[in-house]
Amino acid sequence: MLEGIIRESTGKSATKALRRDGYLIANIYGKGLENINAAFKANEYIRTVRKKESLAFPVSIAGKELSLVVQNYEVHPVTGDLLHVDLMVAQPGVVTHYMVPVTTEGIPIGVKNKGLLNVAKKRLRVKATIEALPKSININVTDLDLGDSVLIRDIELADNVSFTDADRVSVLSIIKAK
Repeated sequence: MLEGIIRESTGKSATKALRRDGYLIANIYGKGLENINAAFKANEYIRTVRKKESLAFPVSIAGKELSLVVQNYEVHPVTGDLLHVDLMVAQPGVVTHYMVPVTTEGIPIGVKNKGLLNVAKKRLRVKATIEALPKSININVTDLDLGDSVLIRDIELADNVSFTDADRVSVLSIIKAK
């Protein structure tokens, strides 16, 4: 389980000191809960997030165990290091917004015809409870040819999960290689 600490000071100098010591700055929030300013060892956080089996993962902060979901993160533009992460408490039975990753299955016909698979949306925003939330949105792309695309309205979800983006938004497409 990932161990975190509560940040007493949220100022610039305290944040820089924590980053220098190898910590990742995090904000934890949830519906009806007070925000928590926390910090995690950066390497342990990355290891935990990569090994998680669902969108939610357990964390221990100041003796309290929380189930958290990554909502947003900030990466350094030059080095690619994680600078900051926003985490939301996954409360059972509460309907809220989550960012679910998109995964593709198969090799499209259009790629065999010298096209490229362009994934426009790597994560889609859905509204659901944590129990009904899919681990990822799988899209079968084997039948797609050059010029074909998959829109949000083309994706099937469970009854208690809904998209919050417009149904005309393109998720992925097969484009002509130059």
